[in-house]
Amino acid sequence: MKTLLLIGIGAGDPEHLTVQAINALNRASVFFVLDKGQTTDDLVRLRLEICERYIREPGYRVVQVSDPQRDSTTLSYIQGVEDWHEQRADLFTRLIEHEMADGECAAFLLWGEPGLYDSTLRILERVRANGCSPFDYEVIPGISSVQALAARHRVPLNGIGQPIRITTGRRLVADDLDNVVVMLDAHCAFQAFVQENLDIYWGAYIGTADELLIAGKLEDVCEQIKQVREAARQRKGWIMDTYLLRRREEKSH
Repeated sequence: MKTLLLIGIGAGDPEHLTVQAINALNRASVFFVLDKGQTTDDLVRLRLEICERYIREPGYRVVQVSDPQRDSTTLSYIQGVEDWHEQRADLFTRLIEHEMADGECAAFLLWGEPGLYDSTLRILERVRANGCSPFDYEVIPGISSVQALAARHRVPLNGIGQPIRITTGRRLVADDLDNVVVMLDAHCAFQAFVQENLDIYWGAYIGTADELLIAGKLEDVCEQIKQVREAARQRKGWIMDTYLLRRREEKSH
């Protein structure tokens, strides 16, 4: 039986890897690395650095392939994602069928946490449903950008006895802003809520040498975040950012 390991590698710092993740790296003999293009070369380099740093025995293989691009011009976001997942499923099927021997163990090194806004688990179920040769897979959890953001800003994610909500920029709504973590926000959705008496804790490229952190009253730092974010995106060609919004408590007199 072929085995795939989905290894969460953290938010950007190679020291985010858990002992379980390091042990998993040393079980695999082949690593599948998805290349998103020249602008994200540093994401590939980090994965290769992690292998060189933590794998104790030489002889492993790295299979680097181009990652299909999601068509952002599709009118339906859901349909665009469905089409992209189908392309990825075809790619994963080819990797499993042609780049793994029977009984071999391979790994995907997944940014952050495999269970949080990562498509790999869904795609592997699609691969199975499409009739790929038998394989098993294991998930090794990682440190997400959400955890890393809270640590870098030295704030708890929730208030005492309060829940937190994790969502995307397109799903950010005014009626639930007490403790909300926002990921995948390409359009700075927070700017619509500058009158809502909120604090923001924002971070980009968390855990890397390019890390950016800004915190304060949303009405005070909104424009600063937008400007810093756009400058960073132009400089690197891509950006990964996450933020926490929290409603400020009214002080009683």
